[in-house]
Amino acid sequence: MSISIRPILNTDEIETCARMMAASEPWITLGRDYAASRATLTHPDKDVFVAIANDQIAGFVIINMHGALVGYIQSICIAETFRGHGVGSHLMQFAEEQIFRTSANAFIMVSSFNDGARRLYERLGYHVVGELTDFIIKGHSEILLRKTRPS
Repeated sequence: MSISIRPILNTDEIETCARMMAASEPWITLGRDYAASRATLTHPDKDVFVAIANDQIAGFVIINMHGALVGYIQSICIAETFRGHGVGSHLMQFAEEQIFRTSANAFIMVSSFNDGARRLYERLGYHVVGELTDFIIKGHSEILLRKTRPS
């Protein structure tokens, strides 16, 4: 499957991505609905890129290059029909390339209940640097991971 990655282009794509996010984990458990998802996707400090496969949006990544955690991969979401086909790995590699142009570190958080995503991030070379207990929802942690730019 051929995957291309490019910036999000228009309102239709924003709405598609917001629906995708609001209807999937971990955002369901975290309580992020369509309106909150759309607000995140349209925030001016965020860079949003979509993965296109078979002429469809297969997923997207949101990168934040501002604030305390410059190089923060805020969200990555893969359409259900494209999961397990390498779209997430492609988006992570793309995000790292963007980040490592100007920052030595890439950061991502994963919810403690999201074991599959955590395994992916660790397989891609991310290491746990901290845990925020009860950060978004009581009884669960957000795990902060970091990957350093290769020398």
